[in-house]
Amino acid sequence: MSKVSEQATPGFLVWRLSTKWRVAVDRAVAPLGLTHAQYAMVASLYGMHRTGERPSQRRLADHTGLEALYVSKLARSLESAGLLERTRDPRDPRAVQLALTELGRERTRQAIDVVQGLHRQLLAPLGGLDSERTQEFRRTLATLLDVSLEPDAPRETEEQS
Repeated sequence: MSKVSEQATPGFLVWRLSTKWRVAVDRAVAPLGLTHAQYAMVASLYGMHRTGERPSQRRLADHTGLEALYVSKLARSLESAGLLERTRDPRDPRAVQLALTELGRERTRQAIDVVQGLHRQLLAPLGGLDSERTQEFRRTLATLLDVSLEPDAPRETEEQS
């Protein structure tokens, strides 16, 4: 662990790791014509389709943690690239369903392979993808993601009372 990391707050370390990961994925999937955010969308869509789900843009936004407006923008760009189809939901004409095209499925499979290589590199210091340390790390991250983060209400000071 570097000297900086020993003194850093957990929030700073989370930010640094997430930035490092985003940059690495951006670079790795760029040759496939994707950005990290687009990869997050198509990989999520790929997984959802494998379980039989054809999600709406809203459902995909909830799944990825991205803003619905951003998912809509990404979906339009992926549709223009021929990787995604957007269709009206027959049960709700206001909703737009998303599906990968054949080209989108192929490109996503390639991107998943590339990103899996990054996962192996990232998790090697913890003993690899299937190690107990990695499983504990995954559980810790999931726990932290379940925490609701809201700004504290302004506190009254003695001078304000």
